[in-house]
Amino acid sequence: NMQRKKLIAGNWKLNMTQAQTVAYINEFKTKINTNSGTEVYLCPSFTSLQIAKQTSEATSIRVSAQDISQFDNGAYTGEISAEMLKEIGVDTVLVGHSERREIFKEDDSIINAKTIQALKNSLRVILCCGESDAIRSENKTDEWIKAQISSGLQNISADSLANIVIAYEPIWAIGTGKTCDSVEANRVIKMIRDHLATLYSKDLADKMQILYGGSVKSSNAAELLSQSDIDGALVGGASLKAEEFSLIVNAAAVALR
Repeated sequence: NMQRKKLIAGNWKLNMTQAQTVAYINEFKTKINTNSGTEVYLCPSFTSLQIAKQTSEATSIRVSAQDISQFDNGAYTGEISAEMLKEIGVDTVLVGHSERREIFKEDDSIINAKTIQALKNSLRVILCCGESDAIRSENKTDEWIKAQISSGLQNISADSLANIVIAYEPIWAIGTGKTCDSVEANRVIKMIRDHLATLYSKDLADKMQILYGGSVKSSNAAELLSQSDIDGALVGGASLKAEEFSLIVNAAAVALR
């Protein structure tokens, strides 16, 4: 779909010091095809966000945080607010990654609150959803994902949708080396788009970028990205090497349709 730009985001998770961040970006920016129109995001740890912004200045690379507090300020030890992120030039945040949900026990209401908090502060949100092995084996994937999307977007107006990207990451495929078959990944993403159309409108759903995540690497990126409804990728492990991640970014340019 020509109206939707491709978006490739690299989620570094708990990796990369400031020194490693600088070295990575200096290498990465020489390897990516910058005039393809693909949106490229790096998602470093909080302590590397500012230096990532500085090192990627004058490039097309954008910097996203991996999380955000649902609170403005106050007695919330260890939290990072929207205001703090905006002050250092961060314009995008990941919300609801399966690791936040599973390891840090963030439920749907927290994820909804974080999404609203980001949008209220003019931050773009990459909202993550995905099912476990158990859910998939019970054939409950579609209802699970729909419920995650519905609750994640609760009380969010149609006007805000322009600032939301959805990332579908089947939990059973994250870091396991198992990738969701590209046809099945596209089916689920099309189902998400149809669900967004029922929650809002077909017109708005057709404009939204929906990404696939889960063991994306340079060897499978082109096939995933050539599917009709997959608008990009949220990349974990394969984004930790500048060379490998640049190949994925460059595969998006080739897959433009």
